[in-house]
Amino acid sequence: MNSLPIEKLKERKGARKLSEIPDEVLKALHQGKIESVNLMEWLAIDIQTLLGNVLVEIGCDRYLDREALKFKDGSANEQLKGFSETIFNMLEECDNRDAVFEALANHTSDKIRSLSAGSISYNKGLSLPKRLEVMRRFATDRNMSVKEYAWYFLRPYLIADLLKSFELLIPWVQNPDPNIRRCAVEATRPRGVWCQYIPALKSNPELGLTILEFVRSDPSKYVQRSVGNWLNDANKSRPNWVISTCVRWQQESPTQETNWIVKHGLRTINKQDSRFPKQPAIER
Repeated sequence: MNSLPIEKLKERKGARKLSEIPDEVLKALHQGKIESVNLMEWLAIDIQTLLGNVLVEIGCDRYLDREALKFKDGSANEQLKGFSETIFNMLEECDNRDAVFEALANHTSDKIRSLSAGSISYNKGLSLPKRLEVMRRFATDRNMSVKEYAWYFLRPYLIADLLKSFELLIPWVQNPDPNIRRCAVEATRPRGVWCQYIPALKSNPELGLTILEFVRSDPSKYVQRSVGNWLNDANKSRPNWVISTCVRWQQESPTQETNWIVKHGLRTINKQDSRFPKQPAIER
């Protein structure tokens, strides 16, 4: 039976189970000819196989035999970080570094683009403003996995200097692109998802208001959900602060958007903690 053309493969919805991914889809994913359309496909990709094929494609196959290309153990994130470091080390040796980076950063494969974003995190010489500038393109990527890794790889550097980070992120939460706004919020969540917590924000979430005030009535549901999750994270250690902030926001910004964020941010309190009434008093 003849294989479907690549354009037809791109129209797929994506399998619900790893075992249900068609062989021709899996082959195209590992060749870097298509990007994943859901988590199952993303998890099914063997990074070493994919990266090996891509390095041949862009003329960098001399790096294929490097021991650094052989990360067979570890979680998906650990593997992604390991191969990201491999790409950074490879780029450091390339005469045409910028051209190779652009080829990877613009590649069809979302996993290769994620690795490109990850390689930036191993460049210790970048200033925080420059790091934000370089990572910006990945925060607006068309694929969800790449957008997730944009904030994931920014996060450790933001944590290292929170006050400066929040100041630098003000233009991000004022940006017309909701992807940029969401990245700034998601990267600074006190607890976040599959990432290290931020102790300073667990105890002093007030610091986050530097950027949260700009998105307390954001028109994008994508951003609203992230802001609500930020508040819900803070609730784990500072529920009274979350309540008083939500009450103040509703008083100062009585919009449908703010109400949705508040409801999402207070969902754990309203569901689990009977100490707080539905219309809590402002914290004294």
